[in-house]
Amino acid sequence: MDAFSEILAGVKLNGALFFNADFSAPWGFAAPASNALAPALAPGAPHLVIYHFVIEGRAAARLEGGPSLTLGPGDVVIFPHGDPHLVWSGEESAEPRETSAIIQKVLTHDLTALCAGGGGSTTRFVCGFMSCDPHISRPILDGLPQIFKVNVRTDRSGQWLENSILHLVEEAGSGRVGSEAMLAKLSEALFVDTLRRYVMSLPERETGWLAGTRDSTVGKCLGLMHSRVDHPWTIAELANEVGMSRSALSERFSRYLSEAPMTYLTRWRLQLASRYLVRTSKGVADIAAAVGYESEAAFNRAFKRGFGVPPARYRREQRSSSNLQAGYLLRGGDEFHSGTRLSNSGIS
Repeated sequence: MDAFSEILAGVKLNGALFFNADFSAPWGFAAPASNALAPALAPGAPHLVIYHFVIEGRAAARLEGGPSLTLGPGDVVIFPHGDPHLVWSGEESAEPRETSAIIQKVLTHDLTALCAGGGGSTTRFVCGFMSCDPHISRPILDGLPQIFKVNVRTDRSGQWLENSILHLVEEAGSGRVGSEAMLAKLSEALFVDTLRRYVMSLPERETGWLAGTRDSTVGKCLGLMHSRVDHPWTIAELANEVGMSRSALSERFSRYLSEAPMTYLTRWRLQLASRYLVRTSKGVADIAAAVGYESEAAFNRAFKRGFGVPPARYRREQRSSSNLQAGYLLRGGDEFHSGTRLSNSGIS
């Protein structure tokens, strides 16, 4: 499996469509930060990626204070870091007046189409989210801008996804059993497809993790390390696997990721270990072995260098912090409704 797929498999993506609309111009809505939406959409989710898929008509989207993206049929606009944003019909006079109606739909998990707007040209779209572990998916998320768009109507696979989603949206709106579960799986497929299209659209000279996965040598090296993280890799063995000298591999890898292969592997192992410590009850010795350390002592030393505290203390502190955060969300789950203040110029 390639590195891109390994990361996506490891983060256990969970997604769903959460909104379905037919708006007539002028129209607009303001979406709060995704962590404010999480208690309503996916309780307990550590991070939500929000996207909007334009089926028909035109729209515009932007971050607060940022430039606008023009959207047309087949465009999917994604907010990987969950930033608050504005989506509207494109006219300068449009205001985010549909926000309250959308929030009500979200709170009641109502997938029937919301019809609203000023009576002008029609835009039809669906909105979805993807929940993921921001730590494990960091290699992908860190390489993505705050907002980007791709078009899925450029080939048959994208067209099939769109048609399938539209069919299931209609079923979900009528209350047919199982429709929402199937929509969730298609939502995940759409998200992965848009990421793949974005990676393939990167310029040839682009660097970074995402561009590295596209390179035949660096991508294979990343795939090996991610698929067999517990293997006692050496630079010599990795070089042999990809058919290059050690120096050539190190140079090529560093050109894309700005660090040597073994440095990257160590950092990734510790990142995985930190998640195991927080999310599982495995002992420190078992976690050390799972991420490729031959001894618990060596793992303890490496972890303390990376995180500043020993593994056991890290586990206690992180779990205590998570419990406090969970209590806060339970007390303020509806805060996103009152915490988003709108203005004529956008989101504030």
